[in-house]
Amino acid sequence: MDIVQIVAFGLIGTILVVLLKQQRPELALQLSIILGVVIFGVIIGKIAAVVDLLKELANKANLNVMYLGTIFKIIGIAYIAEFGAQVCRDAGEGAIAAKLEFAGKVLIMVLAIPIIIMIVETISKMLS
Repeated sequence: MDIVQIVAFGLIGTILVVLLKQQRPELALQLSIILGVVIFGVIIGKIAAVVDLLKELANKANLNVMYLGTIFKIIGIAYIAEFGAQVCRDAGEGAIAAKLEFAGKVLIMVLAIPIIIMIVETISKMLS
């Protein structure tokens, strides 16, 4: 499914959600969530292909796979937190959405600590 099909699917879904929101707002929210999950599911295969390619390149370059795994986790947290926040905003819960985004940022910061330490140690070795 290419981007034109995904956008068409999203636009049709949006029209249905807008029409349904007037009569049955609870069903409109459920449909919106389902549409988001389906679109995310379609894209996850593309993301998996990119992850595999990056792992292969990391192995060829003899990079520490632990750091690459951490970067993938950070990217995953960012996408999942954003998706959850958008669902909350669609439901009219902007405050909860902001808390999800904040939690995602904190988790990203925690996961980034080993990478930051490695960078500081590398720079320190280069300067000595």
